[in-house]
Amino acid sequence: MVNVKKSITVLKHFVLILTLMASGNYCNAQLTVTKIEAKQINVNEKAATPEKYETFISPYRQRIDKDMDNILATCPETLDRSKGQWQSNIGDMMANATLSKTSPVFRKREGRDIDVCILNHGGIRSILPAGNVTTRNAFEIMPFENTTVVVELKGAKIAEFVKYFIKEKKPHPIAGITFTIDLNNEGQDIRIKDQPLNLEKSYFVVTSDYLANGGDNMNFFKDPIRVVDLDYKLRNILIDYFKDVKTIPVVQQIKVTQEK
Repeated sequence: MVNVKKSITVLKHFVLILTLMASGNYCNAQLTVTKIEAKQINVNEKAATPEKYETFISPYRQRIDKDMDNILATCPETLDRSKGQWQSNIGDMMANATLSKTSPVFRKREGRDIDVCILNHGGIRSILPAGNVTTRNAFEIMPFENTTVVVELKGAKIAEFVKYFIKEKKPHPIAGITFTIDLNNEGQDIRIKDQPLNLEKSYFVVTSDYLANGGDNMNFFKDPIRVVDLDYKLRNILIDYFKDVKTIPVVQQIKVTQEK
């Protein structure tokens, strides 16, 4: 009798295991993804925010708005990247600001001077309107977390940049460098800090980490002599610059001349 009961018990366990295995296989079959569908939900000011969320977020938003709307300086006219063929007023401001704010940092750390600043036209994401300049403006102009780096390059690489600049036909922000575009669309009279470019000499170029890594096809930055990370974000440079100058200077220097 005992053996019969044991056999029945074993049989029940065996049947249970088979049932579970079959169920598992059935569930797996049911959970197989055969199609994925999606639709875009536009979240804008028309989307209602539950009151409990708004109550929770409101104090933080007020504090952030206070910091973001803090007035740092004034701007005498609107600075816009679309103004100008080879130079834009906002690009000149950004390049000059970057060169002036990073030079003391690099000099203190390395005992050398930065020669040139090269930024990219596409990295400027907003205008700087005339009137009060706030921290929010800096975030709108430079919403990315890009930091500045100093790249040591031979003069031949600087000449490559001039070719790139002319080919691109965009007013990429520059400072510390001037040149002429001749009738054949070639760069002539390239000068660094008002001195003729020496193809064999090493120069220190401040730029963003994005561009130093070949962003915007700036391949002339490849294979540098060395790279020094300043750990100084471009956005923070703008904020510090605005605080220092109080009134934003509109750059009048002609950096790129085109023969006609």
